[in-house]
Amino acid sequence: MSIEVSVIIPAYNTETYIAKAINSALCQTLSNIEVIVVDDCSVDNTVAIVQSFDDPRVRLIRNTQNLGAGGARNKAIAAAQGKWIAVLDSDDWYAPQRLEVLVNLAEQKQVDFIADDSYLIEDGVNTPWSTIIRESGIKMSAIQQFDAAEFIMTDIEGRPGLRLGFTKPLFRREFLQKHQIRYQNIRVTQDFWFDIQCFLHGAKFCLIPEPYYFYRARPGSLVSSDKIGRMKEECEVINRFFANTEYIEQNPDVAAALKLKLRETQIWLDYYLVVEPLKQGKVLVSLRRIISNPGVIKHFLFNITQLIARRWENLLINNRIESHQKNMFKA
Repeated sequence: MSIEVSVIIPAYNTETYIAKAINSALCQTLSNIEVIVVDDCSVDNTVAIVQSFDDPRVRLIRNTQNLGAGGARNKAIAAAQGKWIAVLDSDDWYAPQRLEVLVNLAEQKQVDFIADDSYLIEDGVNTPWSTIIRESGIKMSAIQQFDAAEFIMTDIEGRPGLRLGFTKPLFRREFLQKHQIRYQNIRVTQDFWFDIQCFLHGAKFCLIPEPYYFYRARPGSLVSSDKIGRMKEECEVINRFFANTEYIEQNPDVAAALKLKLRETQIWLDYYLVVEPLKQGKVLVSLRRIISNPGVIKHFLFNITQLIARRWENLLINNRIESHQKNMFKA
């Protein structure tokens, strides 16, 4: 029987979570799958846990040097034999029907990649506190198709949006092979730019509003802890995409979306270059940056309401999580 889906899992020191991720793939209602785990030089018990699975559908690849999540995923894609490729982070998991639902809809809609909504769940908590779509504030009740420009516009720094770059799509392997699409060597937004590469080669994409993916939010993740590094990297990647002049010239709406994303990312980068040193007590560093770029004060004043709202929302979320945890212990 041919393999329908290759589930690829990059793993690095996730002994606490990896078994749940693998089990969620093996317990899918769609059974003709393979699970490819690429261990990226873990120094904990990750490898031993993967090897403990007595299921021929589980394959382990061990890197001899650390390649990062993108490099590990590229190895898994090269080894994959399924018609579709599904990404699964080693600390996340799937709902049992996820792959069957996505494959059926992808075939029905004739798309090259497809994503679902994702549950957002705090580490150590059993119940999701929200989903990606719900947090965006956008009402979505039916399958929706997005083009490249629309996809980019969902992820503009400092603006509300669906944040489709955080979804974990199912990709048609033949399409990835034909266009030699691979993950770039960047730390945080690999998924977003992998998706954009697909769009650049004419891929069709759709999103379904139901959540079947569980995205675990862990403290100290790069997304939340290294804002400056992430935004610097974003600016570099956007500029690299502008080097694809033929595509940019033929798609002015995409060019406009990328320019907006670059501009807003740079504005927020300048802001955090001032604010982060202040948090660390490095007042002189912040003052020097304000003097060299006084526009950051204008940005702060213009966005003060939004910034306060963001802080308040984070406080409410944390209070909600703490309340949920307390109730769990009372039960």
